[in-house]
Amino acid sequence: MAKDTQLTELLAPVVEAMGFTFWGLEYSAQGKHSLLRVYIDHADGITVDHCAAVSHQISSVLDVEDPISQEYTLEVSSPGMDRPLFTLGQFQQYANHIIDVRLRMPFDGRRKFKGQLIGVEQEEVVLFVDGHEYLLPIELIEKAHVVPQFKD
Repeated sequence: MAKDTQLTELLAPVVEAMGFTFWGLEYSAQGKHSLLRVYIDHADGITVDHCAAVSHQISSVLDVEDPISQEYTLEVSSPGMDRPLFTLGQFQQYANHIIDVRLRMPFDGRRKFKGQLIGVEQEEVVLFVDGHEYLLPIELIEKAHVVPQFKD
């Protein structure tokens, strides 16, 4: 988690300075197969050219600052329809949507939850699952993403 915070503090200003919204990042360190995935967003959408430009800029910053000592792959992407959720503000923005949540450790005997996002209360995400309301502390959430809803 500390590496994610360090990378976010380093890269968010770069992305924002280019006129994009820094949506979040995922960093998984697995030896030679480490991956840094940075999500960017924009009101007008994201193109492949946007991703390439941001990737180029981020690569330059990472080369100078060198926060990741081992080899890694950098990916820059739009959050997409099944967008990951990182912050309390993002969770609040997607209230009333169906989301999938995976916790770092079991809460009420389980780590996976899928249900309707009610909203946010202080530092907790309120989720309605199988007739029960759960208040999940944000610091326990390992991964969360919106489940795309397709309309006929």
